[in-house]
Amino acid sequence: MGELADRRFVGLLEAAPDAMLCVEADGRIALVNAQAERLFGYRREELVGQPVETLVPDAVRGVHPGHRAGYVADPRLRPMGAGMELAGRRKDGSTFTAEISLSAIDTREGILVTAAVRDVTERLEAQVEWERLMTQTERDRLERQLQQSQRLEILGQLAGGVAHDFNNLLAVISNYATFAAEEMKAPSGNGASGSAVADIEQIQLAAERATQLTHQLLAFARREVVQPQVLNLNEVVGSVLQLLQHTLGEHVELVTGLEAGLEFVVADPGHIEQILVNLAVNARDAMASGGTLTIETSNVEVDAAYAATHANLPTGRYVALKVGDSGTGMPPDVADRAFEPFFSTKPKGEGSGLGLATIYGIVAQAGGNVRIYSEPKMGTTITVLLPVTHQTPAAPEHLPGRPAHGGGELVLLVEDEPAMREVTRRILARNGYQVIAAANGQEAVVAAAGPDQIAVLLTDVIMPGLQGREVGERVRELQPGIAVLFMSGYTQGLLSAQGVLEPGINLIEKPFSEASVLAKLQAVLAGRSNG
Repeated sequence: MGELADRRFVGLLEAAPDAMLCVEADGRIALVNAQAERLFGYRREELVGQPVETLVPDAVRGVHPGHRAGYVADPRLRPMGAGMELAGRRKDGSTFTAEISLSAIDTREGILVTAAVRDVTERLEAQVEWERLMTQTERDRLERQLQQSQRLEILGQLAGGVAHDFNNLLAVISNYATFAAEEMKAPSGNGASGSAVADIEQIQLAAERATQLTHQLLAFARREVVQPQVLNLNEVVGSVLQLLQHTLGEHVELVTGLEAGLEFVVADPGHIEQILVNLAVNARDAMASGGTLTIETSNVEVDAAYAATHANLPTGRYVALKVGDSGTGMPPDVADRAFEPFFSTKPKGEGSGLGLATIYGIVAQAGGNVRIYSEPKMGTTITVLLPVTHQTPAAPEHLPGRPAHGGGELVLLVEDEPAMREVTRRILARNGYQVIAAANGQEAVVAAAGPDQIAVLLTDVIMPGLQGREVGERVRELQPGIAVLFMSGYTQGLLSAQGVLEPGINLIEKPFSEASVLAKLQAVLAGRSNG
């Protein structure tokens, strides 16, 4: 066989780590090595002289001669792993995925095609398994994020359920403390000692702190009814800079980087202020020896690649609010739990563990996303993303000035909690309003059916029997010109859609102060007279 019989050539074939086949121009196998015998399961005498299609799977055997003839007509070097998906067929009929390199040798007998065949089944299976594990790892990470969201939701439901009764108690405590303090300070009082007045003032302070905690719980739980508006985050940041600087203290430098031309978002400005204050307090505590707090805003575009690695983050335009400090930072295991409610690294009694959880709830309710990046001794950065809106800010409303007291208007008060009903009645009566007090919705409907002309219906939202909204509808049927003001600390979604107050609904949140409920009544009456 001339060159084919050269011992050096045969020696090279036998030493090759891959299965080697030498195929003549007509497609018949001229030579195989020991690796080819092991790979295909044939003895070499069974293969030599047979068409190479013997080793080709049945599915492609019919087209293979054409491919082979084309290669012989224009032979080119094709290296191993050239990107073609090929397969081989063993003697027992089984197939395997193969990589095949081809080269051509000119001999006296004609073109001789040398094929090196490598079984890559295990390698491809290993690659598929690696990709599966990577996919599973990413899925597990996203599932952990989802589970965290679900844990927050469950705890939020608990917080929302407690908040309604808790707010009633707070309103009673706060307002009765106000009455007592005024009476003791009055010249005609019973001469109560200054210490008694101071104690009552402490009760008021405690009630205010409890009120703030309740709002934090509801915001975190996404149960607080918010009245969002179109706003520019730069304006909100600017409005609280002085407060933030006082909060931080002189040992912390406050730096801002606010992007000009910032797009509008829809959010509750009070909630944005709450986010900034909470983060400022956290940063101050993390920088006991001083440092820098940086607040930045920017327009960003979330593309599909970024959204795919962040759970619950749709693609689109966002405004980013980034708050970073140069403080102590957090290790990964702490940062992973930072948004969990009641989780705190502060000593017992120095933190509620609701600050970041509250931020999580506020941002989620606004349809946004919040992320944390932190490294020990490198500081912490919180990034809030809020979706851009194409709406424009509404022009500010200017209500005519009105006195704080009423002018004898008749208020139909509906409240099922006796203490809350009495304290609200007393506020109204001592400030120039006439009051009809009803313990439930049925009593309110009966009163509205009477001869008295009622100016305002002031009703609780959640009550046994008729709920506040249904009371409002029935009373309006009886007295079409009546104004309606709802009061509640937790509405259970009865007045809102996705946590946002429905248009045209007036609501005052419990616990309210005397001044706030009077101001709200004046605004509602002004709206009725203007309408």
